[in-house]
Amino acid sequence: MDEFLIYNLLMITFSLSSILIFIILFRIPAGYGQHISKKWGPAINTKLGWFLMEVPTVIIYFIYYLIGDRRLEIVPLIFMAIWMLHYCQRTFIFPLLIRGKLPMPIIIILMGITFNGVNTYLQARWIYSFSPSYPITWLLNPLFIAGIIIFLVGFIINLHSDYIIRNLRKPGEIEYKIPHGGMFKYVSSPSYFGEITEWTGWAIMTWSLPGLVFAVWTFANLAPRAHSNHLWYSRTFPDYPNNRKALIPYIF
Repeated sequence: MDEFLIYNLLMITFSLSSILIFIILFRIPAGYGQHISKKWGPAINTKLGWFLMEVPTVIIYFIYYLIGDRRLEIVPLIFMAIWMLHYCQRTFIFPLLIRGKLPMPIIIILMGITFNGVNTYLQARWIYSFSPSYPITWLLNPLFIAGIIIFLVGFIINLHSDYIIRNLRKPGEIEYKIPHGGMFKYVSSPSYFGEITEWTGWAIMTWSLPGLVFAVWTFANLAPRAHSNHLWYSRTFPDYPNNRKALIPYIF
């Protein structure tokens, strides 16, 4: 069967699965962090879990860059730099910075590996093989300029929010605390808001259906998680700020 046909069938299936995931995760919070429980089965060290879950994004993307037709074109090279900016941080730096001691269920890791593997294939194969060529003039296109600005804003929000969470506890403390500062003024899960913003920017700068699917999937995965986090904070802390939303300032 022609690979491009398989590619499109996979993208359709991947898109439809985001609807199912969105519905399921509103009913059953993903079992990691404060939502972990024994019903999710065996678990391993969370640092190792995050690394295993994220490393396919680096390896698979680089493979399809190498075997693609546009390895030396400027715009696809910039796309790779942007992709690696996020995923090298998530794969090699973020796990080392994690301070929490709760383990990560193996099933969550396997689900993450599956998502990252499929999504990375869809993004990289499009950019380096299946898309119309991105000419160097694309760098001056308002879509590219707006997209990269949106991506970088989301990236900064994501990093800053993670920094606040990491530094809530003093050495030896294990209890959860209410985070303050940055986008926590407005929402309970600003790191998720930042990540959704990043991949919305990616969809705009690549102006591609795979990019749009990624942005939608990111929202479908993280919006229910943000909702669960918001409810957990509200139940756990009687003094939790009642003006915060779950994910999107002033809206949701």
